[in-house]
Amino acid sequence: MGEPQGLPRSGDEGPRHPALLGVHGSPSIGEIVTGGTAPPLPWTAETWTAALRRPDPPRFVDGSGLAVNTVPPADATYFDLASELVHDQPAEALDPEIAGSLAAIGIVKGRPFQPDPRMREILTEAAAVGNATARTLACRPRPAEGAHYYGTSPQWVNGLLVSGHDFMTPPADITDSGVEPRPDDGARKLNLRSWWSYLGVGISPAFTAPLPGIGSQYLFAFADREDRTLDGGERYRLVLPPDIPAGRFWSVTVYDNQTRSMLDTPQRFPRAGSQDYPTPAAVADADGTTTVHFGPDRPEGVPEGNWIQTTPGRGWFAVLRFYTPCGRSSTRPGGRARSRQWTDLVRRCHEDTPARTMR
Repeated sequence: MGEPQGLPRSGDEGPRHPALLGVHGSPSIGEIVTGGTAPPLPWTAETWTAALRRPDPPRFVDGSGLAVNTVPPADATYFDLASELVHDQPAEALDPEIAGSLAAIGIVKGRPFQPDPRMREILTEAAAVGNATARTLACRPRPAEGAHYYGTSPQWVNGLLVSGHDFMTPPADITDSGVEPRPDDGARKLNLRSWWSYLGVGISPAFTAPLPGIGSQYLFAFADREDRTLDGGERYRLVLPPDIPAGRFWSVTVYDNQTRSMLDTPQRFPRAGSQDYPTPAAVADADGTTTVHFGPDRPEGVPEGNWIQTTPGRGWFAVLRFYTPCGRSSTRPGGRARSRQWTDLVRRCHEDTPARTMR
């Protein structure tokens, strides 16, 4: 028998044994030993020691009460940030199409990003136009996009239910007879991708699964029934019928339509829902409906958990969430049939002005 093909000596390039290197996609000894990948060649005692070293335990940072800005810049510094990200990551981490677009304006890994004054002026305008375009697509999706939940007249939208999590394939319909796939026209729904990415960033198939007991369902509202942008100086109310179909919990949260972050008010937590933390749970009315009020101040007699504070001069939008949806409603306020969820938003401009319904 020949000499065993063991681990290499220091400075040795290492054996070329298939059991060590892996063949045809099979795991290598290195992967088995380290639990990940083998160290790069040449193998030495030092590289193996480093590969076998247990990673440091994760460090958890308590961000409670701290201000964190997660909003990308809307001026030329947006491209400076993009350059930092490109240089911070391996070249192959970036999608080639995106890398090509960035390279066209001078953002290339390994090269300094130094736009001249003329280019800086162009990039400043580009960032402003891009930000305005994305906000328009997010807050005013066209009816032709199919994002409107109850048809084109009501204001509740969720583009994921027509685009799917990949923004190409609509989620399958789940019926009593089984799963019914919906057709894919082969075109990426770019406007809906912009709609979601501008608002939510992260995506999961669970966001789009129309299956009771699985995942979550979201509805967004950016305007009232008369198609007027929601105004922080006005008063509104949201009426949810009895038996809200959320197995775990439901909530409605208010966001600033400029920052897409939760609205910053003295109330601190701009939300209402079935949970009693971090604010009191919403209280149902005598008829079983649940009414949530929005406005600069809490109306008299309204429980604390049924009011979300808004700020005059600041626009906002609402997201209604159902976690573990469990059941379906055949009607919504106004009597219009619909097999999914329901909502009814009304607006009051003054205490003595009748509310106007938004279906």
